[in-house]
Amino acid sequence: MALIGRLFVIFLGFCAACLVGGAIVVFSILFPELSALDTGVIDPNTINILLGFGFIFISGFALIPAMLVVLITEAFYIRSVIVYALGGAAVGLACYLGLIPYDPATMSFDGIVRRHLEIMTGAGIIAGLIYWVIAGRNAGAWRQPRRAPPQPDVAAGP
Repeated sequence: MALIGRLFVIFLGFCAACLVGGAIVVFSILFPELSALDTGVIDPNTINILLGFGFIFISGFALIPAMLVVLITEAFYIRSVIVYALGGAAVGLACYLGLIPYDPATMSFDGIVRRHLEIMTGAGIIAGLIYWVIAGRNAGAWRQPRRAPPQPDVAAGP
């Protein structure tokens, strides 16, 4: 029963982390457009992009790398905030490099933009911290048996 509850908390933490990470990426990439005072009203396409990025992050790009980090931390009872921040950075890096074409002839990625790499890595760090706040602080706790409340000593009289 505790495992089912833990899976729910993990899913909730993953969704929240993806939403925050997606919002950070979209805001950071669109910041020059949003900060211009002459644009007036925000273009409805900006909201569509925000929803699209949120859907992409939740639906798949971060799922496999993040679940590997969650599996390792749950299996080894790792509850350190630093591990989740570094894991989030690795997931953000993996998501960015998954979108960049790889040239096997030169064994390098073509078209890496340093600013975008920094944004994705930073968003991964923040997403890892959000996940730690929601689910990571109690990693592996579902395996520990619950302690029974102390029973009053009947043999000792008043």
